[in-house]
Amino acid sequence: MQRRSVRLGVPGLEGDLEVVRHGHWGRPVLLFPSEAGSARDAEGNGMLDAVRALVEAGRMSLFCVDSLDGRSWSDTSLPTEERARRAGTYTAWLEQAVLPWVQEQSGGSTEMVAVGPSLGAYHAVRLALTRADVVPLAIGLSGTYDPTAWNGWGELGDATYFANPTAFVANAHGDHLAWLRARVSLLLVVGQGPFEVSPTRALPGTRAFAQVLARQGIRHELDVWGHDSAHDWPWWQRQLAHHLPRFV
Repeated sequence: MQRRSVRLGVPGLEGDLEVVRHGHWGRPVLLFPSEAGSARDAEGNGMLDAVRALVEAGRMSLFCVDSLDGRSWSDTSLPTEERARRAGTYTAWLEQAVLPWVQEQSGGSTEMVAVGPSLGAYHAVRLALTRADVVPLAIGLSGTYDPTAWNGWGELGDATYFANPTAFVANAHGDHLAWLRARVSLLLVVGQGPFEVSPTRALPGTRAFAQVLARQGIRHELDVWGHDSAHDWPWWQRQLAHHLPRFV
């Protein structure tokens, strides 16, 4: 299997983050790590092995990205609005550096899929909702989609609002809502087992966000796994291997 690693500069920061590509052909799939993870996590936690056959068959190329959570959402010493503002730097990196590089590598003609577990699910889903022109499909595994619920504190402002899919999707209307309905397709997967309710609140958070999508008429699927399905890598591997072949 071909493997290529690059480091792409982060707008506004003196530094860069890594993107690792696995594969040589096929639909580009952008894989986010779990909270505060790295682009290399997919190799160590079994996510690459879960879809290896698809990569080797040329049905997809897997583009794994670093996170910047440690400087933003994971730093609970900061108020929510500041965490959201810092998360905007990561969004800028994705839009200005990662998406163009992936398009260049893929020939620019194939729409991307975004995937992620836990906090990575939030990143994948938010990217599809804001850049459905190039990433119209996202798969969120055991995610939550309301950053104000992540040990949030302090006064909230525009940075938090525009980082919060639960808020901006609920308030979408007119041409923007029509665009979301026409372009976006989301698959929300979550279990009912260990850690999916406490402490992560992924199960109630996923169900609540699915209700927002349903009220707004945005195309989505909600797939709730059983009481043995935990907030952990072995289950995310199975869920990814189960669903991804439909889309590549």
